[in-house]
Amino acid sequence: MSVQKFVVGNFYDEPVLFTAVKKVRRAGYKLHDVFTPFPIHGLDQAMGLRDTSLHTAGFIYGITGTSTAVGFITWALTLDWPINFGGKPFFALPAWIPVTFELTVLFAAVGMVLTFCYLCQLAPFVKKDHFNPRSTDDTFVMVIECTEETNEAEAKKFLESVGATEVTVMEKETGWWLGRYDRDTEPTAQTTNA
Repeated sequence: MSVQKFVVGNFYDEPVLFTAVKKVRRAGYKLHDVFTPFPIHGLDQAMGLRDTSLHTAGFIYGITGTSTAVGFITWALTLDWPINFGGKPFFALPAWIPVTFELTVLFAAVGMVLTFCYLCQLAPFVKKDHFNPRSTDDTFVMVIECTEETNEAEAKKFLESVGATEVTVMEKETGWWLGRYDRDTEPTAQTTNA
């Protein structure tokens, strides 16, 4: 995993955060993410995030479930072991609708959950490091990714000027990795209070 530098700002007021996100994007900083203790309506548009494709994945998983059900039932009841059930034809599609529906829902639901967990890097064995543990409680956290053009001191001053109360420069590993929090040391951080 590669270690990257981030400038992290804490906010205690939702409107201040919302305005700060727009100003950070306008200033040209690379916004890594914003962590909030509750959903904020319109924040995804302010951050410039595109709409999710999870619904498309769900449709593909559902069609896969439908095809699997119809294909297996067709093979089992018309080719492999054709049985006459009360005079019904071997290819009795209306009788298969309940099983087909249930397999469609099963494939779509399980597939979307697994896709969501993969995209959000969620799993019991995956270590996720927080930029600030209070982001799940009472503070909003904005994270700016440091690139080659980013001046850390200017980014810190900019975040303070747009309303951040605590600004920190952190080095964090990016991506997925395995591990436990109780065996690892905390990354170094330089904090300035405004």
